[in-house]
Amino acid sequence: MLCAVNQSSPGGASSQHAPAEAGLHARVLDHLGTAICSGDVAAGSVLSIDDLVDRYQVSRSVIREVLRVLASMGLIETRRRVGIMIQAAEAWSVFDPQVIRWRLASDGRMTQMRSITELRTAIEPHAAWLAAERIDDDEASELVGLAAKMWAAGKAGDEARFLQLDIDFHRRVLAASGNDMFAKLQLIVAEVLAGRHHYHLMPHYPDEQALRLHTDVAQAIQRRDGERARKAMVGIMEQGFAEMKSMWERTAEPGGA
Repeated sequence: MLCAVNQSSPGGASSQHAPAEAGLHARVLDHLGTAICSGDVAAGSVLSIDDLVDRYQVSRSVIREVLRVLASMGLIETRRRVGIMIQAAEAWSVFDPQVIRWRLASDGRMTQMRSITELRTAIEPHAAWLAAERIDDDEASELVGLAAKMWAAGKAGDEARFLQLDIDFHRRVLAASGNDMFAKLQLIVAEVLAGRHHYHLMPHYPDEQALRLHTDVAQAIQRRDGERARKAMVGIMEQGFAEMKSMWERTAEPGGA
């Protein structure tokens, strides 16, 4: 459902300063993007700029900029004499971190989690294997130290600290692979890890097996044992998704099957 977005200055577009208009743009973009990715605004629906101006109570310039961004993500297409058409999911830029965030906010959250986990399972174990061959000694030592910090944060139940370290750990492994395309996936990994925490799909105290597997990956990379690093990273992927699925099913939310 589309609705109005609160404005700090109710007098209209002429009273909006640049920072305020930028804030309105971000809020409208987030609301409309979420509505499309959740299916609240269905594929094939046709919208108009005038309708969106009325619904969100913002200026036409704000709406045009929002539509420009959504079009760049493949969520909409503007057709002459038709209007703004909502695109099917097949057209979306599914690697865009913002699209991922919006999809994680929907009832199809676990489908998105499963899709990203399958992608990560295809890429991150091989990245760990490559890292064991290409990482330098200082980076390898830092990775082992990072795994130790994750262990301490996990055992202490410091969720915010653990999330930060977890994102950094996977970022470093992807970067250490020496493959620039693998390294770009760090933004996707960061979104899904943050999503796990935000939507309570991560236990307050991480499973000890998960902590051990991160340590195994780091130590195997340091020892230049690519195969062991690969297997341990596969274990992280499998254990993480099983954990998410179990927690999702216990909440009895839609899409948990």
